[in-house]
Amino acid sequence: MSKAYRTDRLWIFGYGSLIWNPGFPVADRQIARLDGWHRSFCMRSIHHRGSVEAPGLVLALDRQEDARCDGVAFAVEPGHEDATIAILRERELVSSAYLEARLPVTLRQGGQVNALVYVIDPDHDQYCGGLPPEEQARIIARSVGGRGSNRDYLFSTADHLSSLGICDPDLAWLAARVRQIGAD
Repeated sequence: MSKAYRTDRLWIFGYGSLIWNPGFPVADRQIARLDGWHRSFCMRSIHHRGSVEAPGLVLALDRQEDARCDGVAFAVEPGHEDATIAILRERELVSSAYLEARLPVTLRQGGQVNALVYVIDPDHDQYCGGLPPEEQARIIARSVGGRGSNRDYLFSTADHLSSLGICDPDLAWLAARVRQIGAD
């Protein structure tokens, strides 16, 4: 029997740094899946993990038929909904490359909730979908921005996904390759 989840709460879907650094009060967290989107280093970062002169790469949800992305659905602590949305908009919409959406996510333990999700705008000039993995690795290995190194962002995300039992072979390969580049 699946557990019933309160759908009247504000739910946020995290697929990258929100997994390990939500930055808002959390009442509940559940492993969840978003269908029709995949986690991808498809956004050039000119603020948090790179600069205008030397952009890094950050994760975004890129639309793709038959894709799915496993991440974490966070229920915001009641009474903190407006503040949480304000915090997330300041953090995620810094350059307008992300679009804010409400999408259905399926909770691993059963049930579905509508979650606030930040997805890439494929028409934005920071969008860079389709970069070869080796090029992604070279960019991530050298980039640094206002929130730190691009490689630390990658490693933290990959490590936290792994600790949650979420398999992302592309991210695992990329983390291993960036570590190898750092050792060269």
